[in-house]
Amino acid sequence: MVEAVNLALSQEMERDESVCMLGEDIGVNGGVFRATKDLQKHHGEERVMDTPLAECGIVGVAVGMAMYGVRPVVEIQFSGFTMQAFDQIEQNMARLRNRTRGKYTVPMVLRTPYGGGIRAVEHHSESREAYWAHTPGVKVVIPSGPRNARALLAASIREDNPIIFYEPKAVYRAFREEVPDEPELMEIGKAEIVREGKDITLISYGAMMRPCKEAVSDLVDDYGIDVELIDLLTISPMDTETLAKSVQKTGRCVIVNEGQRTCGVASEIIARLNEVAFEYLEAPIKRITGFDIPFPYFQVEEHFLPESEEIVLAIKETLDWQ
Repeated sequence: MVEAVNLALSQEMERDESVCMLGEDIGVNGGVFRATKDLQKHHGEERVMDTPLAECGIVGVAVGMAMYGVRPVVEIQFSGFTMQAFDQIEQNMARLRNRTRGKYTVPMVLRTPYGGGIRAVEHHSESREAYWAHTPGVKVVIPSGPRNARALLAASIREDNPIIFYEPKAVYRAFREEVPDEPELMEIGKAEIVREGKDITLISYGAMMRPCKEAVSDLVDDYGIDVELIDLLTISPMDTETLAKSVQKTGRCVIVNEGQRTCGVASEIIARLNEVAFEYLEAPIKRITGFDIPFPYFQVEEHFLPESEEIVLAIKETLDWQ
């Protein structure tokens, strides 16, 4: 995925001279995960800019640039540090189009690695996507693999609204996938049916798609359970239509998100499905999430993250419910 992100950034900068990048150590060092490796060398210091250690300043400068015709792509080193820029994101980045009644748009992307799985220290493993999904004026996109990361990032850069682009760092180098040389775009706001099935719907996104796929493989091979697997891809705006059609077909649903349980993405999906597909449900919807605690230190992070075994159990319990 990290190479696919780099490819998307490079191709979009070649395609459009208004695209530039700002962030800490993204130029000379190529970013903490090397997602911007060699981009400064190829596109110059005026378009790939190393900034001071000041997240609020980085986002504030990018908002101003976006208002006046530039398409900045901001990198925040870890998603936990977006809190230092919360004021600029919530008060300006998300609101300016509405505040000016469309006179100004803010076509910018805030990229940031999120989630656990790399045994990091405090503030480096948060999953705060629900914060931003709750924030009117920004779109929230979360890829799950190299190919959709490249296609969604390119589409995000071309979008005229501000986008928070969460990159699951546990997937950066976890597996390889064929990515064509020619640019691809995916529709923002559209979920993907990864596997069609008739017995139960399993919904997730980002890094949690890997344990979900493992669980589906076990369920199909060992128990003959035909699972429909959906990758959300965009948290906001959410593709309620695709989710509802699936649940109307299967009658049962399990949702997996890495972030904390209370007011999380799974909670929002359940609320929407209750509104539009309640009469089709044959069992209560289950959710598998992180716990309502700060993300734990690396010694015990595996106890916080949902695993494939939990997903298998939840699906079997939902199917057995009478």
